Amino acid sequence: MEWNDKQPIYRQLRDRVVERIMDGSFAEGEAVPSVRQVAADFQINHLTVGKAYQELVDAGLLEKRRGLGMFVTDGARRALTTGEQERFLEEEVPAFAERVRVLGLDMGNVVKQLLDNGGGQ
Repeated sequence: MEWNDKQPIYRQLRDRVVERIMDGSFAEGEAVPSVRQVAADFQINHLTVGKAYQELVDAGLLEKRRGLGMFVTDGARRALTTGEQERFLEEEVPAFAERVRVLGLDMGNVVKQLLDNGGGQ
């Protein structure tokens, strides 16, 4: 994994775990890799991994099970998907529409292009 210098590593790691929960790679009720395993795999400090995991615990997406590790909570995927859909519609779509307008593109042509590229499946 390549790290972006514009955002703290723990946030990038947190976002990566969120993506894996959303795509089903980390299923609800299942354990996520241990802090030490992630630290070793990505060659980062275990405290950085712990901070990312703690944010996910605070958000109710992961839970600590004493002596067993961290597990994805029930309902985490649904909560994330709902939240991301709302954010997409409230933030990204308006920004996209404004960019289309600024570029002088026809929205109908843009929509057609999106549909032609698999956006309508």
